[in-house]
Amino acid sequence: MRVLHPEGWPRPRGYANGIAAEGRLVFVAGQIGWDESQVFRSDDLVEQVRQALKNTLAVLAEAGAGPERVVRMTWYITDKRDYLDRSKEIGAVYRALMGRHYPAMAMVEVSALMEDRAKVEIETTAVL
Repeated sequence: MRVLHPEGWPRPRGYANGIAAEGRLVFVAGQIGWDESQVFRSDDLVEQVRQALKNTLAVLAEAGAGPERVVRMTWYITDKRDYLDRSKEIGAVYRALMGRHYPAMAMVEVSALMEDRAKVEIETTAVL
């Protein structure tokens, strides 16, 4: 994989502008903050991010991949203000689980997710 960073652009924080990669593609469906039994253990955004990332890593592991193979993530959040207010905590959770690997990312605020208690959904693409 190669991080794509155009000359003269400021370095992004917490994501890459682009990634070039070759190999087998792994698509992970949107993962939310419930556990493997589909039970929400918390209504807290940071805890739901932690669980959604754990779920993502579990699916990636089934393909023989880890966080370093992720090339793209799209995050859907229900409360932009809550995300921004807690971004340092969320960043710490991300680094604890994903390391310092930052794929190309997009974040979208949505009015709701399919599961009423869900505050975040993360969709991921990896390349092996």
